[in-house]
Amino acid sequence: MNQFPNRDLVGYGPKPPNPEWPGGARLAVNFVLNYEEGAEYCVLNGDEHSETALSDVSGLEPLHGTRQLNIESCYEYGSRVGIWRIFDAFDERNAPLTVYAVGAALAMNPAVAEVIRANDYDVVSHAWRWIDYQFVAEDLEREHIRLCVETIERLTGARPLGWYTGRPSLNTRRLVAEEGGFLYDCDAYNDDLPYWVVVNGKPHLVICHSLDTNDSRFTRAQGFNLADDWFTYMRDAFDWLYAEGVKTPRFLTVALHCRLIGKPSRMWALTRFLDHVLGHDDVWICKRIEVARHWYEHPFQGG
Repeated sequence: MNQFPNRDLVGYGPKPPNPEWPGGARLAVNFVLNYEEGAEYCVLNGDEHSETALSDVSGLEPLHGTRQLNIESCYEYGSRVGIWRIFDAFDERNAPLTVYAVGAALAMNPAVAEVIRANDYDVVSHAWRWIDYQFVAEDLEREHIRLCVETIERLTGARPLGWYTGRPSLNTRRLVAEEGGFLYDCDAYNDDLPYWVVVNGKPHLVICHSLDTNDSRFTRAQGFNLADDWFTYMRDAFDWLYAEGVKTPRFLTVALHCRLIGKPSRMWALTRFLDHVLGHDDVWICKRIEVARHWYEHPFQGG
């Protein structure tokens, strides 16, 4: 009997593979916009309590059996204002974008889906609801996966090929693999490159998300107080990986939220960082699905 838990603490070790990014890029950069607004915990959605995470008033205790209007209003800013600012910034620069779309949130604001379709943005399923699935019954989580896929495909015209729950259960990866239509999931934070695992006896690709290079740190401990803090941190992460990429090309996820980076005081930092990235040669600014397909096309990486 194995005395240790089932974890991989070794990964690629000291010799990660060269991903051979297109054009010989030193670094692949993927900008991810989380679209969750309206699908968070709220008694209007049939939940027992209010949301507490990822808003400008984070840290409040959940209210049980009633609404937390301040949290609701902060989330609404993202869908009413923030998302359009962010879309404009990427459109002006003709830069690719991946949207982590919560199914229920997209259904509440179909205009967002219209822009995704028109701009050919990459869409990753971000669960049916923006809730913690840790203790959600397996059958209900399976149904939520189905609902999310069906809704995104109906609204955007394309079936999502990637998955990210964000607050997954112990069943999530198995259920995603079981669904059969996904090329990868992002529910991990433990590497700078994609990697393969075995799920249900078959290879399954993981493309790690990031809680580090993430604007959610405006609302978390050891986070950012000023937009300049975010820009400096993101620039330093990019510059380090870009330099490292001479010998070991890497992958950088930049995670964004409409209600956070979409505020006027923070948008200049996002556009400044976008321009910093765009000003470098040998960088592949990509969609997440492009990374997945690239990994599938290179069998020497273990697929």
